[in-house]
Amino acid sequence: MVFFVLPLIWLLLAPTKTPLQLLTENPFMFGGIGTLVENWQSLAAFQNGIIWTWLGNAVFYTAAALVLTLVVSIPAGYALALIDFRLRRALLVTTLVVMLIPNTALVLPIFLELSAVRLIGNPLSVILPFSFFPFGVYLTYIYFSTSVSRDLLDAARIDGASEFRVFWGVAMPLATPVIALVGFFNFVGNWNNYFLPFVMVPGRKAPIQVGLAELLSNVPLFNPTAAGTVTIELPTLALATIISVAPVLIIFLFSQRFLVSGMTAGGTKG
Repeated sequence: MVFFVLPLIWLLLAPTKTPLQLLTENPFMFGGIGTLVENWQSLAAFQNGIIWTWLGNAVFYTAAALVLTLVVSIPAGYALALIDFRLRRALLVTTLVVMLIPNTALVLPIFLELSAVRLIGNPLSVILPFSFFPFGVYLTYIYFSTSVSRDLLDAARIDGASEFRVFWGVAMPLATPVIALVGFFNFVGNWNNYFLPFVMVPGRKAPIQVGLAELLSNVPLFNPTAAGTVTIELPTLALATIISVAPVLIIFLFSQRFLVSGMTAGGTKG
């Protein structure tokens, strides 16, 4: 309650207040609709509405990476779980090892790699690393290993179905819960990723999370040198934060059923 619920309540109420009300009045008291509108206008006017550019960038990067993640992760997990091939175990171990490495530890080598092919500043410099999602491969591997019957797939092969037809026509319809789960985790992780986009696509190409840091740098309370320039007040910053988390919240509300079924899939066999 203290560390999660109360800060969230404060965040929702902060945009309805003036900076003075935010510092002197009850922190959990509603301010006013008029003040909320003023803070909204202040946010929209910052650098000619760059907040919407940042938001659009975040949607584009995350959606493109999500599509590539599903195209790669689901077949990879299926192959690791249900197909015998050379180096299968080595690939699985590699997936597990990479999954344990913090993403921030890979930013520098990824930067050097993409710099070598001159992709820094290009949207692909964010989309391609976002699409590499070993945790999604592992989740799919666990699901296909425990929740999809090999006998069912063998029966389809006996009936003359090709391996692609077995995967697409039999395994994929059964994998809806894990697809939703992988998609959700990938979306949330990519949407909230700050360090990689900060390094790869600065300026107007940045997503909303990097934009929030720029807004923060224009708050005099946190950056005294911002005084006298175009400044952002705390209520406006709180409103920008709410806008940045709203897409994740909306997707979570509409996908709860699939997420719950995906989390419990594989808990029992048969």
